[in-house]
Amino acid sequence: MNNKRSSLLFQQAKNLIPGGVNSPVRAFKSVGSDPLFIKKASGCTIYDEDDNAFIDYVGSWGPMIVGHCHPDIVAAVNRAMEDGASFGAPTEREIILAEMVIDAVPSIEMVRMVSSGTEATMSAIRLARGYTGRDNILKFSGCYHGHADALLVKAGSGAATFGVPDSPGVPADFAKHTLTAEYNSLESVKTLVANNKDSIACIIVEPVAGNMGTVPPCEGFLEGLREICTNEGIVLIFDEVMSGFRVSYGGAQELYGVTPDMTTLGKIIGGGLPVGAFGGKREIMEKLSPSGGVYQAGTLSGNPLAMSAGIATLNILKQPGFYQALEEKSRLVAEGIAKSAKQAGYPIYSTRVGSMFCAFFTKSEVRDWTSAAACDTKAFAKYFMGMLDEGVYLAPSQFETAFVSAAHTEADIERTITAAARCFKQIV
Repeated sequence: MNNKRSSLLFQQAKNLIPGGVNSPVRAFKSVGSDPLFIKKASGCTIYDEDDNAFIDYVGSWGPMIVGHCHPDIVAAVNRAMEDGASFGAPTEREIILAEMVIDAVPSIEMVRMVSSGTEATMSAIRLARGYTGRDNILKFSGCYHGHADALLVKAGSGAATFGVPDSPGVPADFAKHTLTAEYNSLESVKTLVANNKDSIACIIVEPVAGNMGTVPPCEGFLEGLREICTNEGIVLIFDEVMSGFRVSYGGAQELYGVTPDMTTLGKIIGGGLPVGAFGGKREIMEKLSPSGGVYQAGTLSGNPLAMSAGIATLNILKQPGFYQALEEKSRLVAEGIAKSAKQAGYPIYSTRVGSMFCAFFTKSEVRDWTSAAACDTKAFAKYFMGMLDEGVYLAPSQFETAFVSAAHTEADIERTITAAARCFKQIV
């Protein structure tokens, strides 16, 4: 594969941008390679600066559920751009998208638009603290909720510990209010809640973990969190930035039948443009400024381009049969890759929820960060590079989710499975 121009651009970028990229995972460090620089995309195909074409399972890290450059979304953004990109003032489009989100997501009675998933989660947590009058928050090891200071913590060696800063620049005094439990372990949650009685404002969780690979919730886990939060007066926040409108139209909370108090969204509701949102019960959301005293603001929040792209995207997702067709495509590709690995004699643990899937390079079940971290990342790196040579673009990390879009065809899926079979044989 010729990647001469991408390599040249990366060398230039490293002199101008820290690490040569504007988001760390893009650097391809975990797979020991230089990144590809992308020039354009259409449907489920992306093209790099050397004109190599790839079947795309990254989908801009989730938003491109209908594929790249869908004509309805392009037309909506173009129409909006003709009227103006941003006003810093209310628009009708904000009302339309807010109504669509409220109608779709069971937990949301009111919603506030922001510009990123990080902004959504940090704002939701601030609101939960303001609503409860409590300082501590509880998150789960392996669940990523953006790069706000209070969320950049890691678990200790025990099942449940106070967080410590996971990045230079984060004061320990900020991180000390973050408790870290083990994903899919209600016991670790119960221990923390019991040891920190009446001090926890919220529990924030990815209902389908997508930032340690795709890890579904075990039976009873989400229901148990709901019960704990109800009994203890804790606000339950589902971070559905990734799973929202992805695993079903109403998100993971609709799929699993568990309703949180608040929800954070992003990615798909912006149709590929920068967007985020947080919403929940009316009594909580009305504590937010200017209705209440909890402050949050943003110049580009609800900007007309993102709102237009989001409205167009959700209108496509509402079409009859959309999710059934996407489910079948996702099943075929995930099961096909797993079968290819088995036939090659190479063990993987395959997971999938809706159109989110992951091939974990381990023989063992993956249900939390500890079991995910046991994967053979060197073998994954070989697989990743092999798939890239075969024209299949995956996320450059074992601990990321792959995404299927409506634009993937049977031919794309068959080609992907065939490529995986060759790659697994090479690893063995």
